[in-house]
Amino acid sequence: MLEVSLVQKISAWLMPVLLAITVHETAHGWVARRFGDKTAEMQGRLTLNPFKHIDPVGTILVPGLMLLLPGGFVFGWAKPVPVDWRNFKRPKQDMAWVAAAGPISNLLMALAWALVARIATGLPMESWIKAPLLFMGVAGIFINTILMVLNLLPLPPLDGGRVVTGLLPSPYAYQFARIEPFGFFILVALLMTGVLGIVMWPFVNSFLSLFAGVAGMQPGTFQSVLYSLMRS
Repeated sequence: MLEVSLVQKISAWLMPVLLAITVHETAHGWVARRFGDKTAEMQGRLTLNPFKHIDPVGTILVPGLMLLLPGGFVFGWAKPVPVDWRNFKRPKQDMAWVAAAGPISNLLMALAWALVARIATGLPMESWIKAPLLFMGVAGIFINTILMVLNLLPLPPLDGGRVVTGLLPSPYAYQFARIEPFGFFILVALLMTGVLGIVMWPFVNSFLSLFAGVAGMQPGTFQSVLYSLMRS
């Protein structure tokens, strides 16, 4: 088992987490602008500045507390990018694309971090940058996989719920969208009862194995590094 110091853990997680939430939210705003809505841009949210997207409770407090709990499951959120569907030519369909942009961005970032980890595995053992790159690569794969799978759950207001709303015929979409005010409470209930983990982990593990392969790592080696980064 690798011994990882607290400083190494913070260094490994900081950039991947900030990029994961920042690019995710910016992707929503960027696609919304492509479809005609400039609300996010006008409010200064079409930026890679992480401070514009951080929610003090959802981005810092809740994930930080959950990292201290057994099991290492990370749950949190950023400030949603404002989107005004009235500016879209095809509101229902365009909103589905805007919603899908977030998980797609996390998929691409997970692949990018897998390539970073692959570069690290090819460096000589004596290289000072080998461990930092490897740790950041593994952390980046994990956090982006979690965000991607979580946001693809078909539950409004998650991105997956909005994609489903866009795909359903209008009468059914309207009924399904009425779940949104209760979606957060449903999500928390699923988390607290363990159902969320049961639903998510088969998909998470499948993607982690895929990205570990891209990184040139055996699943066991990947899990060992990840566990070292997550244990308190």
